[in-house]
Amino acid sequence: MSTISFPEFDSIRLELNEHCLQVWLNRPKSRNAMSLQMVKELMALFEILEDQSEIRTLLLRGSEGNFCSGGDIKDMAAARAASASQKSQDIESSDISNDPFYQLNREFGHMITRANRLPVVVVAVLEGAVLGGGFGLACISDVAIAVDGVQFGLPETGLGIPPAQIAPFVLKRIGLTQARRLMLLGSRFGAEEAHELGLVHYQTNPDRLDELLSSILSQIKRCAPGANATTKAILLAAETMEHEALLDFAAGRFADSIYSAEGSEGTLAFVQKRKAAWAE
Repeated sequence: MSTISFPEFDSIRLELNEHCLQVWLNRPKSRNAMSLQMVKELMALFEILEDQSEIRTLLLRGSEGNFCSGGDIKDMAAARAASASQKSQDIESSDISNDPFYQLNREFGHMITRANRLPVVVVAVLEGAVLGGGFGLACISDVAIAVDGVQFGLPETGLGIPPAQIAPFVLKRIGLTQARRLMLLGSRFGAEEAHELGLVHYQTNPDRLDELLSSILSQIKRCAPGANATTKAILLAAETMEHEALLDFAAGRFADSIYSAEGSEGTLAFVQKRKAAWAE
């Protein structure tokens, strides 16, 4: 039984099954468009997940057949109204961070950065529309599954705006050459191309999804949660650390793991030819 207490959310829905927390983006009437409220609720959830060891997998899905159709146009309209109000009041500032559009866009960037750094394993099931910000969330997942019939897209440039906050994550996921093509053409594509690009790890039809998910979750369960969190930290550090400093950092984390309760249990389980406690 979980000892973690979650607040009440309106735009996301939670289902906890043993060590897996399934999070449904839950605004089906807008194809689960990413509203500012949803961004803030995800941020609150991620804060809880950063400091616990009970939940080991975060399974991201979209309710009623769509993952996420991008940003919410209502928030854009609200930002436009706020911007117009500032101008009507002759509020001038050389600090762009005070601009409503800047703040709206940057809030999503804070959320996706936090998602990228979560210590738990993030699995994304990608169905229906995976556009804009939803595409960005796909790019920070540790394991991504594309269900046949899905439509991926980066439509921002066709709307006269850049894919600003997700661009670095798309670049890291599929590389500069492909990121340029997809963003500058505003491309739409399906599960097969997503798999070829390396955007997703698995492609499946709806009938086989549950079987595939069960297999993935079983594999995650065999891995020690602390070791997985440490591995993610080392991989993320590799993006910014100088080579020797990175290896020093990794050696330190290795030593910490050896002396930890997980390290002792893993070694003992191997010697005794049994499953480790976390895999039971």
